[in-house]
Amino acid sequence: MDFILSFIDIFMHLDKHLSAIIQTYGMVTYLILFLIIFCETGFVVTPFLPGDSLLFAAGTFAALGSLDPFWLFVLLSIAAVAGDTVNYWIGNFLGPKVFQYENSRFFRKEHLERTHLFYEKYGGKTIIIARFVPIIRTFAPFVAGVGSMAYGRFLSYNVIGGIAWIAICVFAGYFFGTIPVVRNNFTLVIIAIILISLLPGIVEILRHRSRTSQDA
Repeated sequence: MDFILSFIDIFMHLDKHLSAIIQTYGMVTYLILFLIIFCETGFVVTPFLPGDSLLFAAGTFAALGSLDPFWLFVLLSIAAVAGDTVNYWIGNFLGPKVFQYENSRFFRKEHLERTHLFYEKYGGKTIIIARFVPIIRTFAPFVAGVGSMAYGRFLSYNVIGGIAWIAICVFAGYFFGTIPVVRNNFTLVIIAIILISLLPGIVEILRHRSRTSQDA
């Protein structure tokens, strides 16, 4: 329970925690951010790591001069693309048998099923669209690997989606994060980012359940 509360606190006060990391670790902050984004996109057992909100917060600190926006964009874009690539090959190695796995502490089967809903509607473009949807973002490249999507096709979606995701979130923080009303209500802004990013996934689930009930 204490771990959950601590994790929620990190999410809700990303500005304070990121500020402490920058002050304590300096340039190593880039490596820490790189690893978080890489793991959040690279392993299906870590979809709980911050994504959009962390990028927005990092962009805000770049605007304040604490981080370099160019290197932030370049390094995190590499992390995002590399993470999806690793996730794709893990899924490709495990294959369809992964759907036989039961829920565990770090793996939720329904996340796989939710990602399949996106593939049913958006096809390969799911790799791009999913970048902006928490949890789906982590499972999309994995499912692409399980389904043996051609790697060349996957890579093009991966690069476009990864760069777009990092650019939009980081530079949104860079240009809007220092506005007084945003700075003074940063926790509310983070909550809004999380809710907005979750909305497409929720809508798709509701649509799927509605179709299922109509067909029954």
